[in-house]
Amino acid sequence: MGMLMGKVALVTGAGQGVGQGIAFALAAEGAAVAVTGRTASKVEDTCKQIETRGGRAIALACNVKSEQALTSTVQEVVRRLGGIQILVNNAQEVPLGPLNGVSDDQFTAGWESGPLATFRLMKLCHPHLKGDGSIINLASTSAMRWDMSNYGCYAAVKEAIRSLTRAAACEWAVDGIRTNAILPLATSPGLADWIKERPEESAAFLATVPMRYAGECEQDIGRFVALLCSEGSRYVNGQCIALDGGQAHMG
Repeated sequence: MGMLMGKVALVTGAGQGVGQGIAFALAAEGAAVAVTGRTASKVEDTCKQIETRGGRAIALACNVKSEQALTSTVQEVVRRLGGIQILVNNAQEVPLGPLNGVSDDQFTAGWESGPLATFRLMKLCHPHLKGDGSIINLASTSAMRWDMSNYGCYAAVKEAIRSLTRAAACEWAVDGIRTNAILPLATSPGLADWIKERPEESAAFLATVPMRYAGECEQDIGRFVALLCSEGSRYVNGQCIALDGGQAHMG
C-alpha cells in the first residue's frame, strides 16, 4: 500500500524532466496521475511508463497558457478519475536573458505559463481539493542568486508563484487544502541545455552545491513531493522548500 492510495493527482509539464519524475513518484505511491503537457507524444510516453510499472495514469495534452484548455483539462480529469486531491503546477516557459534582451512576448509567455496558469489551475481545482487537498507549486532559487544578471525575468515570474503559494496557504487551509512550493535543482532537459549553452557558468554554479550534484528528477524531487502530499506532512503548509542539495540560503 502506497501512502497516496486513493488519491488523484494532476501534474502539468509531466512529459519530461522534473514533472515526469514527480508523476512517476506519485504513481509509485498509489496515486492515479493525470499526466499533462503541451506535446501529446511525451505525456503519452510518461503515461505508458507509469502503466508498465503497475501504476494508473491518463495522458492529456494541455497548453497551460490557454484558460479554456485548463478548464477542459480539469473537467476531463474529474470525469475520468473521479476527482483531484493533488495539484502540481510544474509547467513553465523560461524567459532567460538580460533585461534588454528579453522581448515582451518572451516575458508574457513566462508569465502566462507560470504564475497565471498556476493561479488559474489553483482556482479551477479548489472545489475538488477541498477537504483533503495538496497543492505543490514549482518556484526557483534564481531570485537568491548574488548576481541576477540574465535571470531577472525568470526570477520575477517564479517569485510571483511563491506569493500565490503563500496566499493560498493562508486562505485555503480552512478548506482542508495545504499549499507549498518547491525550488528544485534537478537533472532535467533544461539543466542539460544550460550546461551545454553556458558550460563555465553552470560548472561554477554546480561547484557551489554542498552535495556536489544536481538532484535526480524522480528519486530526489519526485519522492519528496510524494511525501509532501502525504499524511506524514499534514502540518506542512505555506512553505517554500529548496531541493537543491543545500545550495541556496532560504533564510
